[in-house]
Amino acid sequence: MRMRMMQLHQLPEDVLYHITALLDCRSLCRLSLVCRSLSRFVSRDSVWKKVAVQLLNSGVDGSGTDIYPHIPLKDRVRIALNWYGGICKKTIALKWKLKLLPWLQLDGDTLFLSQASDIKAYRLHKVSRRLQPRPFDVYSGQQGDVCCFTLMDSHLISGGSDGKILVHSRTSDASMELCGHTQEVNCLDSKDQLIISGSRDQTVGIWTLMSISRRDTIALCDRVWSVAISPTKRSFVTGTACCQNYSPLRLWDVERPWFKPEVEGRLACVCSLGSEFRRGAGVLDIVFESPFQLLTCGYDTFIRLWDLRLCPRKCVMEWEEPHDSTLYCIQTDRNHMIASGSSHYGVLRLWDKRQTSCLQSFQLSSDHVSSPVYSLRLDSSHLYAALASSLHSLDFKTCSQNNLLQMYQLNML
Repeated sequence: MRMRMMQLHQLPEDVLYHITALLDCRSLCRLSLVCRSLSRFVSRDSVWKKVAVQLLNSGVDGSGTDIYPHIPLKDRVRIALNWYGGICKKTIALKWKLKLLPWLQLDGDTLFLSQASDIKAYRLHKVSRRLQPRPFDVYSGQQGDVCCFTLMDSHLISGGSDGKILVHSRTSDASMELCGHTQEVNCLDSKDQLIISGSRDQTVGIWTLMSISRRDTIALCDRVWSVAISPTKRSFVTGTACCQNYSPLRLWDVERPWFKPEVEGRLACVCSLGSEFRRGAGVLDIVFESPFQLLTCGYDTFIRLWDLRLCPRKCVMEWEEPHDSTLYCIQTDRNHMIASGSSHYGVLRLWDKRQTSCLQSFQLSSDHVSSPVYSLRLDSSHLYAALASSLHSLDFKTCSQNNLLQMYQLNML
C-alpha cells in the first residue's frame, strides 16, 4: 500500500512548535507566506517568544515575562528590529517658551509632564501613540517648580523646589502635603504604601501613604540626587553628589534598624556600591531591572550595571558615554536595551548590553540650542524625551515590513 505524504501544514501542532523553535526571524516570516494555515499558526505569540527574547524592547524581559501581552508578539518583533536599526520618525510633540526642568512619567495611554509648578496629563492615541495637544487633567499646588514626581495606582506624588511633597489623588481633587525637607526635593520613588524622597538638604525621607509625618530620616551629609525602591520593597538605593569621601551609591534596608539600640529612627545601610568614584561624580538616576540588578548613571559619564548578589565593590558591566557628557537619565526594557539622555544638544542614545559601544544616537535639539535630556520614558513602540523647552517623540513602528529582510542582510542581529 502506498503511504500518503503529509504536507507541512498538516503536521500536528506539537511537531510544528518543535520545527518553528529551530527557525530564526527571517525563516518564520517566510514560513508564514506558505499558506493561510501556516500564517495563522506562525502568528501565535508562543512561536515568536524565543526570537523576541533576543531582541531589543520586544516586551519580553530576561525572565521571559511578557510586558505587553495585549500587542501581538510578531508585530513587536518587527518594531524591535527598528529599535536596533535606529529606524524611527522623530517629531516634536509639545513646545513651550520658557526653559524648564521637565519630568516625565508614562502610565498606559497617559503621559504626565511637569511644567513649572504644574503636572499635566496628556492622552496618547491607543494605536498611533500620538500625543493629544491639550491636557485632560492638571495637578497643581506646589508653591515652587516641580522638581520630580512619581506615580502610584491611586496617587501622584510630586516634590517641589520649596521642599514640600504633595500627594495628589488621581480620582478626585484631594491632596495631602508632606513637610520635612528644608530645600528642594530632587528625587522621589514610591511602591505600594512606601514613599522615599531625597533632597538638596542632604537628607532622605521615608514616608507611608497613610501618614503625613515622616517614618524615618537619614542624614547623608551630601546632596541626594536620586533614589530607587527595590521591586521587593524591602530596600532602596540612594545616589548622592559624591562631594564627600564615600561612595555616592548606598543600599538601605527599609525594615532593619541600626545595630546600635540607642540610635532610634535610623535605617540600616546594607552596603556601599563601588569603590573608585571620582569626587563630584554624583549619581543622577537609578533604575532597578530586577530585585538584584540595577542601572545607574551620572556626572562621571558612565552607565553601570550592579548585581546585589555579587561583590558590591565592583559593577558587573559599564558603558561610557562617547562624548564625555553627563548622563541625566536612563530607561531600560528590562532585558537587553538601555536608553540614555545626555547633557549636550539633547543627545539620546540606545545601547545593547551585549555590546560595549553605543548602538544608536539621536540629536534632538538644534545646533544653536543646547539642552540636556532631563527625562526619558518608553513603551513598546515609542520613546519620549523631555528637553528644556520641548517634548520629543520617536516613533519606531513607522517603517514598512520590507525592512525586515534588509536588516538581516546587513547582519544586524
